[in-house]
Amino acid sequence: MSAEDQPREGRAKLATYSVSATAESPMRTRVSTRNFEFVIDEPENFGGTDEGPNPLEYLLGALTGCLNITGHFVAREMGLEVNGLEINIEGDLNPAKFMGMSGDSRAGYEVVRVEVIADVDADDETIEAWLEATEARCPVTDNLNHGTPFEFTFVPQA
Repeated sequence: MSAEDQPREGRAKLATYSVSATAESPMRTRVSTRNFEFVIDEPENFGGTDEGPNPLEYLLGALTGCLNITGHFVAREMGLEVNGLEINIEGDLNPAKFMGMSGDSRAGYEVVRVEVIADVDADDETIEAWLEATEARCPVTDNLNHGTPFEFTFVPQA
């Protein structure tokens, strides 16, 4: 184990997640990760075949899944019982930059609204603390809230 691989004091060793994808058409992508495959596609009115959620819908779906897992994990630590949890998310996006029409707007969501509907037997202050900890500790929320660096590499196909 190299010095870079060793965890720093108080930190766990980094976990690496990976996916690989193949473009099946300009709008359809087949993605593989571990023992799973899924399709990313666009609706027919955007040139796709509507055989799967689009990338932005998967992003919001990933956020709901991560908030669910993190919320239950934090609740258990706090001694709270979550008897029911529903998460609704909406995101507003201006497609102008993606479409090459304007460089002034963001390409991504301008705002993401998260609605948490839960059956938790706790007072308002405790629920607020639970929600704050859940948001702060959710890896997907963290990636969306902070500029995670990207390293792009081009490899020509053989």
